[in-house]
Amino acid sequence: MATTEYDPQLATLTRTPPSGDQWVHEIKLDGYRVGCVISNGRIRLVSRNRLDWTARFPEITEAIGSLGITNGLIDGELVVMLPNGRSSFEAMQQAVAKRPPRTGLIYFAFDLIHLEGERIERQPLVERKARLLKLIGSSKIGRLRYTEHVEGRGSDVFAQACSLGLEGIISKRRDLPYQPGRRDSWRKIKCLRRGLFVVGGFTDQEGAQRGLGALLVGRYDGKRLVYCGRVGTGFTQTVARDLRTRLEAIEQSACPFDPPPGGPLARPGHWVKPTLVCEATFIEQTNAGMLRAPAFQGIKTGIKPRDVTVIAT
Repeated sequence: MATTEYDPQLATLTRTPPSGDQWVHEIKLDGYRVGCVISNGRIRLVSRNRLDWTARFPEITEAIGSLGITNGLIDGELVVMLPNGRSSFEAMQQAVAKRPPRTGLIYFAFDLIHLEGERIERQPLVERKARLLKLIGSSKIGRLRYTEHVEGRGSDVFAQACSLGLEGIISKRRDLPYQPGRRDSWRKIKCLRRGLFVVGGFTDQEGAQRGLGALLVGRYDGKRLVYCGRVGTGFTQTVARDLRTRLEAIEQSACPFDPPPGGPLARPGHWVKPTLVCEATFIEQTNAGMLRAPAFQGIKTGIKPRDVTVIAT
């Protein structure tokens, strides 16, 4: 791997954290994965898809420049930290459109791959991180920060992260080198939230007129059914077929959501009477009330749709 390239190692999604002292655990940050490439003193910020984001984030480039590196490669996550200490993907998306300086914009460095011609990626993770800590320092203020980790106790770290409302953790083998591509030696475990939602419509499966694409769901705010997003995963083929049959039986022409969803859903496949309640897991609900990465868990009986209400944040 040349110093001028950024080919990131990626984590494999798993349901539970690994056990054993050979693993270290970091908080999963909710932002943009970015490599910092320094070549002959010139700093570039490169996305995981190899897009050049240097011009977008001059605050971060300036912070990295203060390290005085001539040649190197640092891996990390560009995030916006909220006053409550959580990173927010929604706030990160909004920050991209704003002009600097931007409040809360931070680059959390978690790996050191090259430094002044030395191939550090061949060293074990804990040695790479020790070198990174020495380079960056342990300050918890400023635009550039070191990503701390906990050795062992994966289940405890994960439980603590979820209790704090964080997105999850990243677990990494402490003894292995940096290996580009998706690897089982790095694992991501997400804290999923569960909630009830009223089904107000559905879409057709792409390329299959009788298939189920996604449920259109919402929650009540007073007398209004407020749209919360699309639940398009978590169905087996059998469940999707049976659910489509149930939905067709309560199909109607009027949109039950107030206001109706806009954009691509302004003319959805189908609206239904809001009589069914489903359960879904999701990562978070944005300030606008939209669900992130929802997955269907089942239809819930014995629950009145009007009792499924908007949760104050």
